[in-house]
Amino acid sequence: MMDRAEHVRWCKQRAREYLQHGDLINAVASMASDLRKHPETANVPTVLGMMAAMDALNGNRDAVSRYIEGFAE
Repeated sequence: MMDRAEHVRWCKQRAREYLQHGDLINAVASMASDLRKHPETANVPTVLGMMAAMDALNGNRDAVSRYIEGFAE
């Protein structure tokens, strides 16, 4: 199993791929879903993902990027 830092890096990389293609909602969905796959990141508040999803729906790429990059490794 990856340690927490490795897992967060993996989550970010996957989400960045969606972001690079302009797929904001799947960037957020990927990050939120992947964080739940590790015991040390599984309890990230759902409200953060919901707020990021609203930013994605509004086309706010910068806010989605901040959501992804905001998780400490």
